[in-house]
Amino acid sequence: MTGFSIDGRAALVTGATSGLGRHFALTLARAGAPVAIAGRRSERLDELAHEIAASGGRAAPIVMDVTDAGSVRDGVAAAEAALGRLDILVNNAGVIVVKPLLEHSEADWDRVIDTDLKGVWLVAQETARQMVRVARGGSIVNIASMLGAIAEGGVPSYCAAKAGVIHLTRAMAIELARHKIRVNALCPGYFQSEMTEAFLASPEGVAMVGRIPQRRIGRAEELDGALLLLASDAGAYMTGSIIAIDGGQSLVGA
Repeated sequence: MTGFSIDGRAALVTGATSGLGRHFALTLARAGAPVAIAGRRSERLDELAHEIAASGGRAAPIVMDVTDAGSVRDGVAAAEAALGRLDILVNNAGVIVVKPLLEHSEADWDRVIDTDLKGVWLVAQETARQMVRVARGGSIVNIASMLGAIAEGGVPSYCAAKAGVIHLTRAMAIELARHKIRVNALCPGYFQSEMTEAFLASPEGVAMVGRIPQRRIGRAEELDGALLLLASDAGAYMTGSIIAIDGGQSLVGA
């Protein structure tokens, strides 16, 4: 199905140094997109760039702090300079603080909101400016979370940030449609990653998996179809869409 092709389209992936971000970068590169891989850990970016190159792809490592507007401006400009333009953004960078509400500090709150919500806004805004200037349209895929739609105890800042990403996605979709820029969001449930491994290994995590209708956590490759749908012309009439990929967990609660 040629509609799913992204061959030759340039992509930027934030939070590419680990977990799902790393997987998204590899997926897009294998599908034919030159990829700018952004994150704060330069040695991991270099390792990923070498892995992509060894598989016949093309990657440009970009050191970027998504919480800093200057770093975002410089990073997006570097990505555009390396790849010529940006057609796809996967806005993935995120952190989590696991603490009960009454123990959450202001610093905890700021760290999560600044990375997971403000960072999504900063990178999307700067990338959209480049897309508007080039006038070729594009696709922005924000990585939200199942926990932006349903609540779970112990992660109040993360739930708030991801709920904000979902609504920001819709607001951006309205404004950017006139520029032929589509903005959609993926809402993963629980997948194995550095962010989730400690919880999933705990008694509470094991019990939670038992409540998922499919009785298992997701595999990273099970996000690929939705990612490529939103990144390619196969999703050309989709904007403002919020896609849950969670084994049915959001149907029954966390």
